[in-house]
Amino acid sequence: MSKVLVTGGTGYIGSHTVCQLLQQGHDVLILDNLSNSSLAVLERIEEITNQKPEFVEGDIRDKSLLNSIFSQHDIQSVVHFAGLKAVGESNEIPLTYYDNNVSGTITLCQVMAEHGCKSLVFSSSATVYGDPASVPITESFPTSTTNPYGASKLMVENILKDLQASDPAWTIVLLRYFNPVGAHQSGLIGEDPAGIPNNLLPYVTQVAVGKLAQLSVFGDDYPTPDGTGVRDYIHVEDLAAAHVNAVSRLENFSGTCTFNLGTGNGYSVLDIIKEFEAVTGKKVPYQVIERRAGDIAECWADPSLANRELEWKATRGLEEMLADAWRWQSQNPNGYRD
Repeated sequence: MSKVLVTGGTGYIGSHTVCQLLQQGHDVLILDNLSNSSLAVLERIEEITNQKPEFVEGDIRDKSLLNSIFSQHDIQSVVHFAGLKAVGESNEIPLTYYDNNVSGTITLCQVMAEHGCKSLVFSSSATVYGDPASVPITESFPTSTTNPYGASKLMVENILKDLQASDPAWTIVLLRYFNPVGAHQSGLIGEDPAGIPNNLLPYVTQVAVGKLAQLSVFGDDYPTPDGTGVRDYIHVEDLAAAHVNAVSRLENFSGTCTFNLGTGNGYSVLDIIKEFEAVTGKKVPYQVIERRAGDIAECWADPSLANRELEWKATRGLEEMLADAWRWQSQNPNGYRD
């Protein structure tokens, strides 16, 4: 099996993907600056897989470090997660987001090209669809963005498409995630946001575990069945499986391809709260506050292209997503700091 460099591999989605890559027989090297993750993840990955991935602490913007990694290791492909990802924060510090997400990817690709490694899976986002005119969303929908985080993802997509067009030796898979939730069924790894969570489910679980007093629901006046935002929630283990399939696809494909990763089902914020309470028996007090800048009413995927061409399908339902998220949070009330 091939040697895969996973940037951001100790992060939420990265760590779950690393586990599955190792279990599928791949040799994995993680590069992470630990800005939003913990070294404890490496021990948890080893506990799950009985294998310890190689790890380098560092930043994708550090060209000399990248050169030394590619000089010392025969890396055949890169799965690129490293990036800042909070929509709200991106509105406050846009330059930081563009520097990290866009400049970092350019540096990574320059070094990859210098070392003849031209196979890349990129972690993109459904935010590249902006405020879609209709749902479900297919890959052919027009792209636009409503915040700097989404704009940085779309810029990188366009850069990678231009790169591949300029040099057909590149093989690039762009994966547009909808809303990743859940955790490894062991409860050993999961989502551990720094500070107040930006995403709904870790906010819900932190209220349920007593870390936060109540959930803030951003707006109940959207044109949706109950007035709250509707999203396509996908289990992080299903998402990780799509990356493993994408790495295999790199070996017998050339060009750039783009896939939506979602379940094709939309759930509102209030749906999530009700289902979480039913699954866990925990009450989640909430308060409706004003809408958040950059949020949209509804967003869910048509994942049929990934079903066909990536030979991938989301298999875990909402109940399993919520149960796994709660197992992680209840076993690790303070995340990896426990």
